[in-house]
Amino acid sequence: MSETASTRGSPGGPDADPAWRAWRSWLPEGIAALVVLVAGCTEAIVAWAMISGRTEGFATALAVAFAVGMCRRAPGAALGLVWMLGLLHVRFGMPIMLTEFALTAVFFGGARWGRPPTLVISALSVPLAVVVAFVLHEGRIVILHLLLGGSRLAVAIREEPAAQLVLSLTGLLVVAAPWPAGLVMRLLEGTRTSRASMLAAEEAAAGAWRETEHAREIAHLRDQQTRLARDVHDVVGHSLAVILAQAESGQYLDDNAKLKNTLQTIATSARSSLQDVRQVLSSTQDPATGPDGTARFDSLIAGIRGSGHEITATELGTPRQLPPDAGAVAFRVFQEMLTNAIKHGRRDRPITVERHWPAPEPADGVSDTLRIEVTNVTDAAPEAAPGRGLDGMRRRLESIGGHLDVRRREQPDGTTFTVTAYVPVRGSAR
Repeated sequence: MSETASTRGSPGGPDADPAWRAWRSWLPEGIAALVVLVAGCTEAIVAWAMISGRTEGFATALAVAFAVGMCRRAPGAALGLVWMLGLLHVRFGMPIMLTEFALTAVFFGGARWGRPPTLVISALSVPLAVVVAFVLHEGRIVILHLLLGGSRLAVAIREEPAAQLVLSLTGLLVVAAPWPAGLVMRLLEGTRTSRASMLAAEEAAAGAWRETEHAREIAHLRDQQTRLARDVHDVVGHSLAVILAQAESGQYLDDNAKLKNTLQTIATSARSSLQDVRQVLSSTQDPATGPDGTARFDSLIAGIRGSGHEITATELGTPRQLPPDAGAVAFRVFQEMLTNAIKHGRRDRPITVERHWPAPEPADGVSDTLRIEVTNVTDAAPEAAPGRGLDGMRRRLESIGGHLDVRRREQPDGTTFTVTAYVPVRGSAR
């Protein structure tokens, strides 16, 4: 690799120098201005040599070169310089130089890069420039005048209005063509910019959609994990509470037959718990759902009775099959309510369960809600560390539009703890 290529590609090369980049960005218009300046000075030298004392051509060449050099960076200033040259031509009768046709680059720059006011003024300047060049000066372009002199073509141009009209239209075409060309390029660039902006916006929207979907997927996975943890907690917690109650009652039994029956009940509860845990872990369907979801309420009550707890169950209204989501929530909440009643309630006092089903056709103003109420008597002393069962039940019910009500009442024989779950049953099969 050569030293020049290595320097250009290195971080500290000329491309990394801001001054170098700024100078290089001016290079195209700088070269164009230099070419115009050389051509204009050459034309001015010819005019000075053939017309004694005509030195204003050098200043004109310098002004034209300066305007061409600014047509991209400062099209408004370049257009102002064009107007100043036009006024000088009119005021002092200065001849038109052929080099001044390079000012069409200023019209191009005004249409291509100018602000909206510059765009409008440059459009109006095109016909006015033609008027100044060909009407006020009667076609006297200094270099052409020197070359043609008194030839028949020069005489025809000066004396024939038609010839002047043709020459004016030709000049108009030459002067005016760059402006629409610049406008077309401006519109094309605007179209490309709009297209790029639209593509960028679409890409940003697609990226936002992908991020949203990713966030939703993560939230869904976390929700599934939370639901799985709650289900395992409910299943294991309830089974352990029942097993613990049965084991505690078994130590007071003297009859071997009753003791064996209690141990058999413990084994049945443990086996049922393991089966429920397997279903929760291996299936996306909650074992609490299905056609037997309502009947499993009675199985929970029977399991509590089998553990030796006294339980009073009352069912009001006509039972109906719950929808899958409501049935799963109702079962898990009821299971947790019974678990809490076993864990925290007094064994010498019964657990009271009441299920109140809504009417098949509820009247206006009456909620279509299943009310499940579990009441037990607890010791007056509060727990040292409250659990998460109530919060879990509340979140489950809120997920389907229900709610949980918890009340404590101080009674002479103990503290009554009542938990009421309200489960919407709309949409259930009749």
